[in-house]
Amino acid sequence: MEIRDSVAIVTGGASGLGEACVRALLGEGGKVSILDFAEERGHKVASELGDAALFCLTDITKEEDVQAAIDKTVEAFGAIHIAVNCAGVGIPAKVLGKEGPMSMDHFNKVVQINLMGTMNVVRLAAEKMVKNQGNDDGEKGVVINVASVAAFDGQIGQAAYSASKAGVAGMTLPIAREFAEYGIRIMTVAPGIFLTPMLEGLPENVQEALGKMVPFPKRLGEPREFAGLVQHIVENAMLNGEVIRLDGAIRMAAK
Repeated sequence: MEIRDSVAIVTGGASGLGEACVRALLGEGGKVSILDFAEERGHKVASELGDAALFCLTDITKEEDVQAAIDKTVEAFGAIHIAVNCAGVGIPAKVLGKEGPMSMDHFNKVVQINLMGTMNVVRLAAEKMVKNQGNDDGEKGVVINVASVAAFDGQIGQAAYSASKAGVAGMTLPIAREFAEYGIRIMTVAPGIFLTPMLEGLPENVQEALGKMVPFPKRLGEPREFAGLVQHIVENAMLNGEVIRLDGAIRMAAK
């Protein structure tokens, strides 16, 4: 799909991997709606990027929030062709911690945001995409979800996170098979350790130690590298129904 003149929504687009995707898509001539819960940061990024960017205050777990953001995007830009789901949380907790068993509220919160929130956006964005005019391949839309290497080699304390991200990875192929009828592709990216705002807050020596865990290159991934893969997925029509690890060959240790 050509990015130029296409319209994208990016959840978690106010910072980190999501913001890098927003900037990359805009740089290729697209229009982008930033769906995020960080209101101040979201407005700041959107105003900085100009008329081709729109901010929508959104809790992705709420159907009414996502629907409102999608409707606002279509009203402003005319359609939705691309959906990138970067929003997520990674709050650690052991199943049996010092204070007893993990609370089901914790497990539910992580799954609600990472898995249920992703599906909420996928289904509502796809409803708009099917109305698009297809290109020469009949392609009407592209969905890119974000899992994690934790979906495959999660660490101690990541039971909830790994379960939620494994769910995102696992639903990729069945949705791709279903959406093929509509001319909509879906892919999932499973990033390793990337330099996001959460990691930027760690001491430099800790960042370096984390980077050295990566076989090659021995450093943390940069958001622009993630965004570069997202851009390629959008542009390469043969990428469909697959999960791509973007991790420098890292396999996470138990802890």
